[in-house]
Amino acid sequence: MQEKPNPVALRMLKQRSDILENLKGIKFKIAVMSGKGGTGKTTVAVNLAAVLSRKNSVGLLDADIDCPNINSFLGIKERFSVKGENRIQPIERFGLKVVSMASLQEEADTAIMWRGPMISTGLNSFLQNTDWGKLDFLVIDMPPGTSDAALSIMQNVDLAGIVVVSTPQGVALTDASKAINMAKKFNVKVLGLVENMSGEIFGEGEVESLAKKLGETFLGGIELRKEIRQLAEKGLIAVNESREAEKEFKAIAQIVLKQLGVQKNG
Repeated sequence: MQEKPNPVALRMLKQRSDILENLKGIKFKIAVMSGKGGTGKTTVAVNLAAVLSRKNSVGLLDADIDCPNINSFLGIKERFSVKGENRIQPIERFGLKVVSMASLQEEADTAIMWRGPMISTGLNSFLQNTDWGKLDFLVIDMPPGTSDAALSIMQNVDLAGIVVVSTPQGVALTDASKAINMAKKFNVKVLGLVENMSGEIFGEGEVESLAKKLGETFLGGIELRKEIRQLAEKGLIAVNESREAEKEFKAIAQIVLKQLGVQKNG
């Protein structure tokens, strides 16, 4: 007898097909990852997206379903609208099209207590139902770690590559290596590593050393400065307000574009 197709596998294939179809108008999808929390991954995602948006159309997806932070970084308080056939309309801010779970919350400090399958379902809904239109780039701010949400992105999105963010601390470097290993298992290109919070307090040069050890590209360092935190708390983007931050992130963006083979358009 011929075996019946596994209904779960068929459903997963159908979902992936629907997601790819929905995202086909986006040229490059870039995931910003870190192995652990607290590395400043969202800071890098927001500022990288902002630099890219100066000459390109850019979307920004907050894939951290249970602890979304993008809206706070951009001063977004409104909820996004849903139009025909449950199509999510991104909120536009600073030239970016933004989607975050925070836009569904009544209060910013409300805890989202979902188990893994619900997180994956919520994230896949954003991927499948958001009306991004045509974009040059979609920057995806990933949750820390390598579990449910990261798996959903790796399995269902045709990523152009990942940017890995780490601080110079040993434990962060170890976890950054895990994120890189995950990407390689899914045959996703590692665009490079960023050293965040670089300087006297945490040290510097460790992420560049890790990149050399792993044979990956070092994208650059972001110095630990109070103004970056202060600007984020005001809902302002550092690259739009600080010459130092602009210089750092522009240099990172230029290497990312070079890695993608589109440096002339950035």
